[in-house]
Amino acid sequence: MPRAGRPSYNRCMTSTAAPTAPQFATAGAFLEELAAGQFSRLGVALEEDARLSALLPRGHVEWIGRDAVCDAFAGFFGGMDEYEVLDATIGHVGDRLQLRWRLHVRGGRLGPDDFVVEQHAYADAGPTGRIRFLALVCSGFRREHPTP
Repeated sequence: MPRAGRPSYNRCMTSTAAPTAPQFATAGAFLEELAAGQFSRLGVALEEDARLSALLPRGHVEWIGRDAVCDAFAGFFGGMDEYEVLDATIGHVGDRLQLRWRLHVRGGRLGPDDFVVEQHAYADAGPTGRIRFLALVCSGFRREHPTP
């Protein structure tokens, strides 16, 4: 109970600031194009000056600009004979949008074996509500059925 003359810290607080987190619809649009393998269409969810900062098995890499980010995903997953999204989720961590996807791929530069790859990403919005910054970590392509 507050003491006389002191404000209570349990009172409701309000803010007039506009939300800056990307919305679930933005994440949904991104994941729809990713699932379809339409990497050039990922741009529908990205600001023109979007930036991707990725921790990949080969190290840290960055891409700047909507087209460069789309090209990065085409480089990750393009040219596979089989490509399927096994699982995907969307959520929020504070004001950041959280996206996660797991894929099955086969063929192309990876050869005849089956591989799984999982990526986790956190996104910040730009002025239009689209993704301006995407921080990503990748498991790398892992054999789905490792040989002993």
